[in-house]
Amino acid sequence: MKPLKQKISITIDGDLLEKLKVAAEEDERSLSQYINLVLKKFIESEDEK
Repeated sequence: MKPLKQKISITIDGDLLEKLKVAAEEDERSLSQYINLVLKKFIESEDEK
């Protein structure tokens, strides 16, 4: 069973948002999917420390 998703609202610097949009498009993902992926990878790497 997939984890339940929750909607949130955040503020992101404009330059960072543009980079995320480009990276998401290159990875053929939605912006939301890409941000989830990036955050998961970051958390996993922090847990390994």
